Amino acid sequence: MKNFNTLLLALIIISTPLSVSAKDNKVKDQALNAMKAGTEFMMDKVSYNGGFAWNYLPDLSRQWGEMESKRSIVWTQSPSTPAVGQILLDAYHATGDEYYYEAACRVANALIWGQQDNGGWNYLFDFAGEESLKEWYRTIGHSGWRLEEYQHYYGNATYDDSCTTDCAKFLLRIYVEKYDPKFLPALEKAIGFVLESQYPVGGWPQRYPLMNNHPFQGKEDYSSFITLNDDVIPQATDFLLQCYQTLGVPGLKEPILRAMRLVILLQQGQPYPGWSDQYTVADLKPAHARSYEPKGISSSTTVRCIRLLMSYYRLTGDTRFLTGIPAALDYLESLRLPEEEVKKWGRPTSDPEAFLVPRFIQPETGLPQYVHREGSNVFNGRYFHNQDISNTIGHYGSAAWVNTKALRAQYEELIKTPVEELTKNSPLVTNELVPLQKYYTVRLNTTTDDKVAKDIIKAQNSEGCWLSPMRNTSNPYKPCPDSTPSKSTDYVSTNVGDEYDTSPYRYTGGDQMVISTSDYISKMSSLINYVINN
Repeated sequence: MKNFNTLLLALIIISTPLSVSAKDNKVKDQALNAMKAGTEFMMDKVSYNGGFAWNYLPDLSRQWGEMESKRSIVWTQSPSTPAVGQILLDAYHATGDEYYYEAACRVANALIWGQQDNGGWNYLFDFAGEESLKEWYRTIGHSGWRLEEYQHYYGNATYDDSCTTDCAKFLLRIYVEKYDPKFLPALEKAIGFVLESQYPVGGWPQRYPLMNNHPFQGKEDYSSFITLNDDVIPQATDFLLQCYQTLGVPGLKEPILRAMRLVILLQQGQPYPGWSDQYTVADLKPAHARSYEPKGISSSTTVRCIRLLMSYYRLTGDTRFLTGIPAALDYLESLRLPEEEVKKWGRPTSDPEAFLVPRFIQPETGLPQYVHREGSNVFNGRYFHNQDISNTIGHYGSAAWVNTKALRAQYEELIKTPVEELTKNSPLVTNELVPLQKYYTVRLNTTTDDKVAKDIIKAQNSEGCWLSPMRNTSNPYKPCPDSTPSKSTDYVSTNVGDEYDTSPYRYTGGDQMVISTSDYISKMSSLINYVINN
């Protein structure tokens, strides 16, 4: 009997992990199948020649990037084509399945097709040809009231919203995956574009090659200004850094450091020691951009630059990157708005330690610039700014919540840490090759649990599609019959104006579903996480 009980106990101990393993493997197999089915659907049914927009109606009759576009139009602006390429390489690393690498190659080929001769990319490109794209700009693009960057066809490339750098980073990653020489010419063109478009002082314009052919509302074309907005300088620098750490090209270190050090120079002096979104090239002074982006010191950009300087210190150990941070923190705290202004603003924060500050400060007077608009579309409306925080535009913040306590804590921790510890893995210090991170999109600091994985698998339909609730829509384009200036205040705080405005806005019309590129990437990321951890 004793021997029997011992044997029974041994069988229980042995069989328990086997049953758990079997259960996990079953879900893991389902996750792998769902990943493959979802990707096949996106690549074979949704993509256009390997390229993507943001959202699609299920019958593909309408599609949107940042604006509505044609079926033949492919977007580079995230979350679109390069972002899909990155999640495909993540799936390849997690599974070893060559299908995902081949799918990523299709995405790369689409981007190579859309790469301009100069080596950069626009927000979007059209497989139907340049005349088709120009027609889109004349109609849908030109009619987007709040999307002024689409109201004029430049024909050049943009750094805005990381369009060029996201494409370039993906081409770098797919090239170093197997060092397939077919991707090298496009990558070399991209590197050449970033180097050629860098100003001698270290920064980059928003668009390149330089053009000054679109003065707007009596102001100089802003696309050639040195740009911090939307992380133009940080993203271009990061791309060069990734090329340097993986390819070891010696000529890249100097432009990387030149760009980093420019961020120090762009900080304005007292009494307003912050940063602007754009700068005139000749004197590095704050400059304007779109009509709702006035010339000024930007509190939100100042916060980003403080973080950026701390990251540059970690990469270099150069204390010059830290010298301007205390003054910038003090300046942000001096902008704190009184409670009566906070009430007028009316948009709360979940951070109990944050306080409200104006977003734009006049660099000559220190006065806030709050942005408003009147009219109903691009043809009869206008943006303007004053010192009244109430009734500001809704699609772009005129004020910002900041937490300097958290920033000060990060700064204090940084200066206490030995420089050798901070820079021990920096390619700029060690001058050694450092591979790119294995996963680009997948979050490794969290784990997808069994329930989440099963819910994602269950949500997939028989075609392999994950349908998602429509979040945004837009008015179909139609010509506006009247351009008489309007004083209407009906659209002061909305994302869209009247029926002639093609700007996207929040969808509230019911249970319409869409194919969402962003949600596909998110679900793939969760399933990849599950596969990695099981």
